[in-house]
Amino acid sequence: MKNLSEVEGLAVYTDSGDFFGEVEEAILKKNRVDGWKVRSARDSFLSKTMPGAKGVIVPHQLVKSIGNIMIVSRGAAPSFQEAEV
Repeated sequence: MKNLSEVEGLAVYTDSGDFFGEVEEAILKKNRVDGWKVRSARDSFLSKTMPGAKGVIVPHQLVKSIGNIMIVSRGAAPSFQEAEV
């Protein structure tokens, strides 16, 4: 079990291994974690899929694990297909 203050700044990865961003803060509702505000970091999957976005809110149901890093379901990421050159 972790305190919310220990989770701030954790690296967030998708369950497929892509770096997603960093935890900015928890969103609480009725004394329970309802979601996580994840900020986009340079060279992250999030910054590639949504270049202008500062971050996203990930529902807590999509969080698979929290330890030294946070792992979220790939479903938390917006759909993305790299442009073929």
